[in-house]
Amino acid sequence: MKIIEILKQDYQRFPVNQTYSIYAEDVYFQDPLNKFRGITRYKQMINFMQTWFLNIKMDLHDIQPLEDKIKTEWTLSWNTPLPWKPRISISGWSELGLNCEGLIVSHIDYWQCSPLDVIKQHFFQVNNQ
Repeated sequence: MKIIEILKQDYQRFPVNQTYSIYAEDVYFQDPLNKFRGITRYKQMINFMQTWFLNIKMDLHDIQPLEDKIKTEWTLSWNTPLPWKPRISISGWSELGLNCEGLIVSHIDYWQCSPLDVIKQHFFQVNNQ
């Protein structure tokens, strides 16, 4: 499945040079903080991360095709541009829904921590991430 290889490469260089052609124009995105529709808004979110976060790293732990979906397991980490530049880490998984043309029509992220836990990482060392 070609899209699996493209996703593996995108995760390796995230957030730089993402392959937006694998997404439908009206792709639906959701995570614990965001919910929106459209490839333009999706690109804006990735660009925001690339602009404001430092040393972004996306570690892909697993990727599996499941009928009309792809499930990925990952850890996203970065340094926040605060004076003490805390290292933030979110582990989770994504469910990518595919249409009949093989384009991603939905990208739903699930985090293994709460948004409050992410905020706490800015001020306290967290050992379980």
